[in-house]
Amino acid sequence: MNEANLVAALLLTFFTITHTGWTRPATPQSASDAPQLKIGGGVTTPLELSADDLKRFSRQNLHVLDPHTHKAEVYEGVAIHDLLHRAGVPEGENFRGAAMTTYVVAEGTDGYRVVFSLAELDPGTSESEVMVADTMDGAPLDAKHGPFQLVVPHDKRAARWVRMLKSLTVGQVSK
Repeated sequence: MNEANLVAALLLTFFTITHTGWTRPATPQSASDAPQLKIGGGVTTPLELSADDLKRFSRQNLHVLDPHTHKAEVYEGVAIHDLLHRAGVPEGENFRGAAMTTYVVAEGTDGYRVVFSLAELDPGTSESEVMVADTMDGAPLDAKHGPFQLVVPHDKRAARWVRMLKSLTVGQVSK
C-alpha cells in the first residue's frame, strides 16, 4: 500500500464524513466493556454499566431456592441499593417525605418490566437483599438469563426476577 492510500485508510478509520461535516465515529467497544445496564430517570448521576464495571462494585453472594426448579442456587452480583446509591437516589436522612413515593422500574431486553418502591430496596427501611446478579453457581449467567438478572430472594414467587436485565429507571408518583 502506498503512502497516500495508507493516509486515506487511516483517515477513514478515525473519521466519517456526514452531511454536516467531519465527525469522529463511536469508538468500538468489546463485548465485555460495552454498556449493558442503564440506570436513569430521576437520578442525579445516570449510569451505563458494563459487565466489567459491575465487577468493580462490592460483591455479595445470595443462596436461594429457585421457586421454579426447587434447586438450591448461589448467585453473585451487586446489591441493587449499591447501584442506586451510585446513581444518586435519595437515602438516609434524605429519604423521607416526597422521596417516599419514589419507585424503580426494572426492565429486561425481552420487554418484561416490574416495579419496586424505593423503600423496598433501601436497607435503612427494609431487609432487602435484591441483587443484580451476573453469575450463578460460579459461572456467568447463560444467554437466557444474562448477562444480568435481578434476583429478589424474599418474594414468594419469582415474578419480579427480571432476566436479561437492561435498565433500572427511577421515577416518582406525581400528585
